[in-house]
Amino acid sequence: MEFTAKEIAFLIGGTVKGTESLKVNKLAKIQEATAGSIAFLSNPKYENFIYETPETSVVIVSDEFSAKEEIKATLISVKDPYTSFSTLLEEYHKIISFVKKGIENPCYIGENSETGENIYRGAFSYIGTNCVIGKNVKIYPQAFIGDNVRIGDNTILYAGVKIYSDTVIGHHCTIQSGAVIGSDGFGFAPQADGSYKTIPQVGNVVIGNHVDIGANTVIDCATMGSTVIHDGVKLDNLIQIAHNVEIGKDTVIAAQSGISGSTKIGENSMIGGQVGIIGHLTLANKTNIGAQSGVNKSITKEGTSILGSPAYDYTSHLKSASVFKKLPELRKRIEELEEKILHLQSL
Repeated sequence: MEFTAKEIAFLIGGTVKGTESLKVNKLAKIQEATAGSIAFLSNPKYENFIYETPETSVVIVSDEFSAKEEIKATLISVKDPYTSFSTLLEEYHKIISFVKKGIENPCYIGENSETGENIYRGAFSYIGTNCVIGKNVKIYPQAFIGDNVRIGDNTILYAGVKIYSDTVIGHHCTIQSGAVIGSDGFGFAPQADGSYKTIPQVGNVVIGNHVDIGANTVIDCATMGSTVIHDGVKLDNLIQIAHNVEIGKDTVIAAQSGISGSTKIGENSMIGGQVGIIGHLTLANKTNIGAQSGVNKSITKEGTSILGSPAYDYTSHLKSASVFKKLPELRKRIEELEEKILHLQSL
């Protein structure tokens, strides 16, 4: 696909400085830009590459950028080059992601299920009974959708995604390969003889709009009621979300994190990789948790940052860590002081 500099400038709200009709057909890093590429310059340490880009390329730059040498490439000046290039990537991704349409065979759709316009159903995909699938939804090969599922417009389910019955998914969501939505929560009641009795999980999962779910992430259905992922949440790969968890809008969670049952995470929170959070906690809005932390108590103050296992105040943890590194030296000094004290006592 080709786009002119003028078309790109219109999309990202920029101003062309050069040839408006110049066509580009590929995205590139500034240090790898070649003929027909569009790149961006945001970090000053890469400025030297802009003077080497060919005249048949386009570079997105800041409104405040001032060239020190002659530039052959066509420029598009914007307020924030990084954000503008991200917008361009997003639009490009939409184009390549939604290009597929039609129905491949073999695939299956159950009774009383309906699909919207421009749907894509890949080979060996399965849709259960009484489902409602929105417009422009893309269901890649070997995806499974159980009974009574609702999926909003412009949502993508990549190959091998498993959506259990009664799940509700909003508009403009992306679910990567291998994700499992709506599997049974970890509910077992200990018995007097030491065995465990299974507690049926009869709830569902409700996912809002503009939610991204990474590969091999699992979101369990609620024991009763719903496990809820609100609008704008971004989940990395290999995350475990347990039954009855609620994640506030625009929260991001990095890979290999696990959230135990009935915990509620506030809006606009940031959770690093390999974080473990025990059940039945409430974390305030804008909570920031450092990687590999273990959270065992609720956080009530908005904007709190924590780190460690067990996790506590981020700044205090860094101070403690700096002391911990000096423990061998401190121990040696204490032993030397003990020897001096003993020597004084013997005089």
